[in-house]
Amino acid sequence: MADEQTLAQTAKAGGDTIFGKIIRKEIPADILYEDDTTIAFKDVNPTAPVHFLVIPKKPISGISAVEKDDVQILGELMYTAKKVAQEQGLTNGYRLVVNDGKDGCQSVYHIHIHVIGGKQLSWPPGTEVPVACL
Repeated sequence: MADEQTLAQTAKAGGDTIFGKIIRKEIPADILYEDDTTIAFKDVNPTAPVHFLVIPKKPISGISAVEKDDVQILGELMYTAKKVAQEQGLTNGYRLVVNDGKDGCQSVYHIHIHVIGGKQLSWPPGTEVPVACL
């Protein structure tokens, strides 16, 4: 399987995505939460003990495509991330990540929040040796 950087270089906005198929229950996912607006499910390639995604049911390709009318949806995504993080036992904190575009390493063009936690994360993201968090 290609790494995320390689996938991001060839991914394109538009059309159906794997997340659309998860929303429609056409492919399985380990769903942690679902309501009328959002759905949260475990990441299939976790980078930490707890790693799940939160997506809107409305297909928005990325943060760069957000319109003023989407502000409510973005709030719902953040609230869902917080709610599910609590349910998953992330009492000492966690990281929210939103990738956007090719250089942001976005490989699926349906806006999504990665919620990552369950261990001490490093700073800056991607460094191998943890340093003090500010």
